[in-house]
Amino acid sequence: MATKLYVGGLPYSTQEDALKELFAQAGNVVSAVIIMDKMSGRSKGFGFVEMSSQDEAQKAISMFNDQEFEGRKLTVNEARPMEARPSRTGGNDRGGYGGGGDGRREY
Repeated sequence: MATKLYVGGLPYSTQEDALKELFAQAGNVVSAVIIMDKMSGRSKGFGFVEMSSQDEAQKAISMFNDQEFEGRKLTVNEARPMEARPSRTGGNDRGGYGGGGDGRREY
């Protein structure tokens, strides 16, 4: 069964092919994805690599966790399931505009 790994500390210039090639040293890579910022289109500096077996995933963790890659120290561990996030509606009842007071300015 495939095992998904979290890979943090990636240089922003790293491409998915380079990530896949690096992890292929530890075994068969099913997929390699770098997470991109939706607004800027730039890498967020982390991604996920799916190895074809638990043994290969453990080997990859041993080989690459706390190792330097293109000048940055990687963090590699088994990925956890995504947690539910709270909604982004704000949580106050002022219509999303912070502040306070009554709208009058004192000079």
